[in-house]
Amino acid sequence: MSDLTIERIEAIPFAIPYRKPLRFASGEVRTAEHVLVRVHTAGGLLGQAEAPPRPYTYGETQASIVAVVEQLFAPAMVGTSVLDREEHRARLGRTVGNPTAKAALDMAAWDVAGQVLGQPVHRLLGGYAASMRVAHMLGFDDPEVMVEEASRVRERHGITTFKVKVGRRPYQLDVAVVRALREAFGEDIELYVDGNRGWTASESARALAEMADLGLTLAEELNPADDVLGRRWLVERCPVPFVADESATNPAEVTREILGGSATAVSVKTARTGFSESQRVLHLAEGLGVEVVVGNQIDGQVGTLCSVTFGAAHATTTRRAGELSNFLDMSDDLLAEPLQITDGRLAARTVPGTGAVLDEDKLTRYRQDR
Repeated sequence: MSDLTIERIEAIPFAIPYRKPLRFASGEVRTAEHVLVRVHTAGGLLGQAEAPPRPYTYGETQASIVAVVEQLFAPAMVGTSVLDREEHRARLGRTVGNPTAKAALDMAAWDVAGQVLGQPVHRLLGGYAASMRVAHMLGFDDPEVMVEEASRVRERHGITTFKVKVGRRPYQLDVAVVRALREAFGEDIELYVDGNRGWTASESARALAEMADLGLTLAEELNPADDVLGRRWLVERCPVPFVADESATNPAEVTREILGGSATAVSVKTARTGFSESQRVLHLAEGLGVEVVVGNQIDGQVGTLCSVTFGAAHATTTRRAGELSNFLDMSDDLLAEPLQITDGRLAARTVPGTGAVLDEDKLTRYRQDR
C-alpha cells in the first residue's frame, strides 16, 4: 500500500441555494444539490471533486450519484492506484451512463496524483497557461434585468464575454434580450447564445436571421440534435460555429455530430467527462479541426476550479473564454480560499493537485447526509 493506493471513497450530498433561480430552456435551478466526491489513499492523501447532477440532461440525481458511487464505483476502485486511469475507465464503463459521477472520481484521482508528484494538475495535463478568460452565463429574464446583471459582472470582475440563454417561445423574447445587450455595451463585449434545444430548426433560423447584425460568435444547441434533418439544415445555414453540448457528451457522440453535419464546434465540460475523457474529446476535436469551448455545468467553486485547471492546461481551450463564473450566482460555497475573477480572468491553483481545499465547517453546514 502507498500514497497512490485508493483506500476509501466518499460521496457527500450537499445543498447550497442560488441567490436567484437560474432559468433556461431545459429547466430551472434554485439550489445547487450537488455531490462532493472524496478519494482517500492509504497514505492519508485526499482528492476532491464535485458532481453536479442534471436530471433533465443526463438523468442523474443527487441520490443516484451517491448510490452509484457507494454501491458500484467505490468497490471497483478501492485497492487500485490513482494512476490506474485506464483500469478505472474500463471498470466504471461497465455501468452505463452516470457521467458526472464518473467524472468526479476521475478528477479526484488526478488531484491525488498531483499531490503525490508535487505538481499542480494543470501542469500535469499540459501546462499551457495558468489562467483563462472568463465568460458569464445569463439566464432567462427581462432585457433590462439581464443588461443590469451583465453590467454588474463586467464592472466587478472585468468579464466581457457573455453567453445568453435563449430558447423561449416566442423567440422574439430572446432576440430582444440579445439586442438590448448589444445596444447597451456596443462592441465592447462578446455575445453568443445557447438554446438548450428549446427552438425548432425553423425558429432557430428565423432568430439567427433577426440577430444577424448583432455580432454573435457562437450558437449552441438551438434545437434538438434528435431532429436529425432539421439540425443539419440549420447548421448548414448557421453563420457562426454551431456548438454541440448535450448532444456530444463523449468522443463517440462528438464524432457522430461533427461528421454527420449536426455541429461545427464542441463544448468540453469536465463535470461530465473529468480530466481523462475531456482530453479524449479535446484531442478528437483538434483532429477533426473544430473549435472548442470550456462549458459550465452550473458548477460550484470546486467544479469551477476543475474546469479552469483543465482549460488553462491546453492551448486550444484557452482560445475562447471559458464558462467559469456561475458560482457567483450561489449564496455560499465550500472552498476555504474562494475563487477570484480579476480583470476577466480566473487562475488555476499553483499548489500540488487541483488546490481544492475545503472549509470543513461549511461542508458540515450544507451536507445533506447528517
